[in-house]
Amino acid sequence: MARKRICYYKTFQDDFVESADQDYALRSDYTWIRDDRWAKLLAAALYGAGYLFAALYGKLCLHLKIVRAVDWKAYRDSGAVVYGNHTQPIGDAFVPALVCAPKRCYVVVSPANLGIPVLGRLLPRMGALPIPGNLAQMPRFLRAVGQRLREKNCVVVYPEGHVWPYCTQIRPFPETSFDYAVNSHVPAFCMTTTYQARRFSGKPRLTVYLDGPFYPDQNLPRREQKKQLRDQVLACMEQRSQRSTYQYIEYRPAAQRDRDRDE
Repeated sequence: MARKRICYYKTFQDDFVESADQDYALRSDYTWIRDDRWAKLLAAALYGAGYLFAALYGKLCLHLKIVRAVDWKAYRDSGAVVYGNHTQPIGDAFVPALVCAPKRCYVVVSPANLGIPVLGRLLPRMGALPIPGNLAQMPRFLRAVGQRLREKNCVVVYPEGHVWPYCTQIRPFPETSFDYAVNSHVPAFCMTTTYQARRFSGKPRLTVYLDGPFYPDQNLPRREQKKQLRDQVLACMEQRSQRSTYQYIEYRPAAQRDRDRDE
């Protein structure tokens, strides 16, 4: 089995994967939802192609297994916000389509993803919702998220913010993104990616667990609702992360680097 790789981090906001245009910014007139007929037809075709790619990539490259610890069919008439740990540069863009099926999913992404050559221009058509680069764009972005949830779709969020490939720990994250579920009064779920050893390969296989639903106490102030919802999701993800039995890449604090060199 291959020797384990070690990555050192200074903060949980460190980037270990960067796109071709990490500083890509949305145009001031960027439109998150296009409702014309041809845009819808193109989006449907690209989403279907993306789903097929996800199925093949998940089976052949990730050796993916999905475990739904929830009666997913019971939520077919409701929108849902699904929160996941961010550990696959490619898989995290496509695997949610498999996890959320038969619901259509829309993934909240960094604008840097749109700077990827060729694919970046297609991602919004396939369901990517890029985060605004300034406060002026935020109302339009939030309206787009709300519309997708009212249409009974899934909105997928990676609250850790930065992709750490094959990371088996759950990094702390703020309650900011839990505003989507609280404001839209829809259930929240968590999608936890875990890693297990494969017999004849150094790379692990993936098992993704879908858990929930989680609801806040609506008698609390909105800020407390977001925090309560975050705490529920974080606790479940941390518990599920214990199902990882193999570290392909280990992440250690930068302060430990000198000690490791001395060993």
